[in-house]
Amino acid sequence: MGVKTQALKKSIWVYHLNTGACNNCDIEVLDCLTPRYDIERFGMVLVGSIRHADAILVTGPVTRRSAPRLKALWEQAPKPCFVIAVGSCACSRGAFKTGYNIVGPVDAIVPVHAYIPGCPPKPEAIIDGVVKLLSTLK
Repeated sequence: MGVKTQALKKSIWVYHLNTGACNNCDIEVLDCLTPRYDIERFGMVLVGSIRHADAILVTGPVTRRSAPRLKALWEQAPKPCFVIAVGSCACSRGAFKTGYNIVGPVDAIVPVHAYIPGCPPKPEAIIDGVVKLLSTLK
């Protein structure tokens, strides 16, 4: 096990990216930061720069405008970097499935390491999904 991968098990820095969501998932992600759920007790911190991130938390279906940005952010992120698709729209396009400007779900653009379904998923599900992803690291 690499030193960086071992360090990720204790402290993961997350970059949040909205690729065209209706903002319900974004509200739930931000709710994870409140004292009620306290996502920082697991060592997870939201960061403002992709260059500091260990994981990308993506909400929403990928639109034509956001697809090149998502791919560019994935390429700029330091490796190993994990992608977490949050919500039905990020996992399978959800309610926007027939939209004219929807390119696809997140895994059509970048590799996804964890899926957290729901419309919107509860903060407990988001925390559980990230913790399960961290437990799979070897």
